[in-house]
Amino acid sequence: MDPNADVLRGLRITSLDDEDDDETELPNQPLPTTTATLAAAASGYDDEDEDEDEEAEVMLGFLEKPKHPGLLLRHLFPSKAGGIPAWLDPVNLPSGNSSCCGFCGEPLHFVLQIYAPIENNAAAFHRTLFMFMCPSMACLHRDQHEQWTRNQGNPRRSVRVFRCQLPRANAYYSSEPPSHNNSDKPLCAGAALCHWCGTWKGDKICGSCKKSRYCSEKHQALHWRSGHKNDCLQIINSSEASSSVLPAVGKVPARTSWLEYQIAIDDEVDLDSDGCDENSSKSFADNRCWAYFQERISRAPEQVLRYCRDPNVKPLWALSAGRPSNADIPSCSYCKGPLCYEFQIMPQLLYYFGVRNEPDSLDWATIVVYTCQGSCDQNISYKEEFAWAQLYPTSISRP
Repeated sequence: MDPNADVLRGLRITSLDDEDDDETELPNQPLPTTTATLAAAASGYDDEDEDEDEEAEVMLGFLEKPKHPGLLLRHLFPSKAGGIPAWLDPVNLPSGNSSCCGFCGEPLHFVLQIYAPIENNAAAFHRTLFMFMCPSMACLHRDQHEQWTRNQGNPRRSVRVFRCQLPRANAYYSSEPPSHNNSDKPLCAGAALCHWCGTWKGDKICGSCKKSRYCSEKHQALHWRSGHKNDCLQIINSSEASSSVLPAVGKVPARTSWLEYQIAIDDEVDLDSDGCDENSSKSFADNRCWAYFQERISRAPEQVLRYCRDPNVKPLWALSAGRPSNADIPSCSYCKGPLCYEFQIMPQLLYYFGVRNEPDSLDWATIVVYTCQGSCDQNISYKEEFAWAQLYPTSISRP
């Protein structure tokens, strides 16, 4: 069994409508240390990729509307999708080109984050993976072309994934687990964020009021046109800026964000598999990979995430074409060690985000994320990992 699977399983979010209201399971509670090892998980595997997938303990992610928005705050170490990120290191955020699409130059949108600590790695006592993406399909097509060029020196990307990890004793959070009684607080404030998107560091300041902060000139212009022009005059004319005039980041409507959800985790093996549509599988009998993908997804059609950090596990690919070879997967940019598959996002996520079927709307078969197998601890708060986008060819319709 993957030692990280037990940790992820503990992140399940139980409905408050359950019978045991007094002992509602809250996300991210610490679990007893497991004695399982990766070597034990690797034993007994078959050479067939599908057999490996079947035997591996894959965790599935499902989206739920947050019953309590307070559960998604950074000091409770959430797994979430949409909205704005709950940065693990709230001070040393990615900046510059790391926060922008490598093709159009626009600030990236927050997709999701997964709290995935590693029990046997003291430097990764807290560990979160963050995914960001440009909302332009044209940029995603260019991203796919870029990944085939194997430009591993300075690749341009429209999909970026960052890994952040902290030891138990750190400057931002208590070394004790959260009590979940509304008394939990972070140890320090975070960096000032953009007043338009609420995602990236606001290192640009409004030249008039000297109060509003932005991550980019575009977001400053959008905020100005949406009403800050009037607010700015009020701030300048007021001897003391009112909080009603300049809302705090986090309460500002994130106009560039997708809908916010919490991520509930469950075992794939625990799910009922009676929902497999055999007729659908037969209609794609000439494409074994596609049929197998459809069969696996049909067991839990609402899944938006698949997670398994076992180094022997391979992703669930929708198509036989468009898969990376070993040469396409780079080494870790920081320790030069190998990368391993950790999670992938599924096309169902687009439905929850309300992405419409328009010419430049996002669409993908799957996006697979590879991370440093050793989860190296270098002197960089947010280390960029590697994402591979598998897109549908125009001849294949979207499932």
